[in-house]
Amino acid sequence: MRKIVIALSVLMALTSCVSKKQYAALEAKNKETQDLLNSCTVKLNSCLEEKAGLAATVEGLKSHNQDLINSSKDLTVLTTKGAENLEKSLESLKEKDLKISRLQDALTKKDSVTLALVTSLKGAVGINDPDIEINVEKGVVFISIADKLLFKSGSYDVSDKAKSVLAKVAKVVNDKPDFECMVEGHTDDVPYKSNGVLLDNWDLSVKRSTSIVRVLTNDLGVNPAKLIAAGRSSYVPLVANDTPDNKARNRRTRIVVMPKIDQFYDMIEKEMKKQAK
Repeated sequence: MRKIVIALSVLMALTSCVSKKQYAALEAKNKETQDLLNSCTVKLNSCLEEKAGLAATVEGLKSHNQDLINSSKDLTVLTTKGAENLEKSLESLKEKDLKISRLQDALTKKDSVTLALVTSLKGAVGINDPDIEINVEKGVVFISIADKLLFKSGSYDVSDKAKSVLAKVAKVVNDKPDFECMVEGHTDDVPYKSNGVLLDNWDLSVKRSTSIVRVLTNDLGVNPAKLIAAGRSSYVPLVANDTPDNKARNRRTRIVVMPKIDQFYDMIEKEMKKQAK
């Protein structure tokens, strides 16, 4: 009996050992399978996401392709219109270039006329006189005559010596029918003492200008329609009024010789018509 009990105990112990090993093996196998399943699930989800992205891309490409097809149709129309517009633009540019060229030619001729006028003035008036200055600024001729050649101090009566100078200016001006002259009176900044007729330097500068104009028209035969009288008082000095010499320089009469505006435009128009032939 004892032997049987021992045998059964041994048998039960062996049976118990085999079951634990099998369980451990099954458990390891199950873990391996679960890990593989998890890995496959992750890959599957990744593939699904990638598929969804590709599907969206395909739809986007289809839509873009349709837009390109539609755009190509519009582009054909735009290309045709663009070509027409480009041709018109080129024609417009050619016309503008031609106009610019004609204007430049006209301005060149105007500058040539101005240069000839300056040469005539310098020769006629006597450029060597330090009290007479002739220069050109922006196509306009300026003749500046010191007041000591024209007037006595504080006076607006033109001197006899001034008439001989103005006679030379009048001759050149009369030879240029397409030009007009503005006579500007300028003073220094010393306040003018009112004498009942003149109130200040404004009055003095204007009165000196009109006196010159009267000599040019009444005594020297200049067409009054070509003359403009103007007074600038002391507000456009050549130099600072800080010394007696500088004050003397600022006391002057300036004659501005310039083309008549309408004559100038006529000159340009005529030149453009010549170029168009």
